[in-house]
Amino acid sequence: MASLEFDIDKGTILSKIDEVILSVLQQINDNKPPVLSHFNRSTWLNVSYDENIGLCVNDAMKMTSVRFDSKQSIKKFTLMMKLLSMIYRLIQTGSFCTKRDLYYQDTTLFGNQTALDEALENVSCMIQVPRWRLHVLATSKGCIAGNLCFHDVDGNYVDCSQTKAGIQVPSHIEGLEHIQTDADLVLVVEKDAIFQRLLSEGFCERMRPCIVITGKGFPDMNTRMLLNRLWREFSPKFYILVDADPYGIEIMTVYKYGSRSLSFEAPMLTVPGLEWLGVLPSDIQRLRLKEDSLIDLKLSDRNKISDILARPYISKSQLLYKELNVLLDLGKKAEIESLDSISTSFLTNVYLPTKLKHGCS
Repeated sequence: MASLEFDIDKGTILSKIDEVILSVLQQINDNKPPVLSHFNRSTWLNVSYDENIGLCVNDAMKMTSVRFDSKQSIKKFTLMMKLLSMIYRLIQTGSFCTKRDLYYQDTTLFGNQTALDEALENVSCMIQVPRWRLHVLATSKGCIAGNLCFHDVDGNYVDCSQTKAGIQVPSHIEGLEHIQTDADLVLVVEKDAIFQRLLSEGFCERMRPCIVITGKGFPDMNTRMLLNRLWREFSPKFYILVDADPYGIEIMTVYKYGSRSLSFEAPMLTVPGLEWLGVLPSDIQRLRLKEDSLIDLKLSDRNKISDILARPYISKSQLLYKELNVLLDLGKKAEIESLDSISTSFLTNVYLPTKLKHGCS
């Protein structure tokens, strides 16, 4: 398994960037068009599954070349070189900034945020250093509440139990200090609306000591890093609540197994011990959810299911394989809110307490 260097000092990172620049200069000196290379993040051929980590990069990797003499890649080459210079300056000065900050330093060159994000991940792959070690932070969108206290990177004391609407996940997870929790369980919730509902209905008080967290849809890196850190440093049980549809299931797999595009950072992003609490596709029939609360599967849904069924971890998860096939057979999907068709208090008062007490399936 190939991996990035997670515990790496400032001097080593600067040396890695120096090596790339010297290589480019040497190619130019030899009258050769310069080329940058990084492993291909868009193919499953570079990825395998490790039960203790999740999706990770293979030792034998298929590489991608970013060439200065190619119309298809000259813009990518330019962006990567620009980012190397910006990162070098950040590390030299001990400064940090967000991806958004980088974008606004040269909006004309980058064009859009997506182009910068892609180039940044490619730079991280190329020099084999995780992005947060490059002093570039992502803006957080996740929220957290419950039995968790810490000091943020600026020394501010944060108590996540003293909130009615959740506290935003910090942007600098590695900079958190004096983390304290007595939580027996951590519940990851797909959607902010459900997260807010659980807080307003007293879930944290009822299930204390616990932590509830949401990535507000597809999770950002900081939310994933915080969960990973709690998993590595403490020993609560981790559960996740998502919609019984391909998109919700996809989100569950990202938290638990990681993603193909960020497989090189999996050791700091995944929670292998995460259990899929619900809503399971089999719950649709078991709970006899009302027909008018269900939605027909679209072709795109079926394609997403087929995609997930072909992934490396599917053979190691009987529950995931079974539930995906249940979803296909039903031809229907359900949101968490579909449980309201039984009772508006069913989710908080019955479904979650019962699942947490007797098991997920």
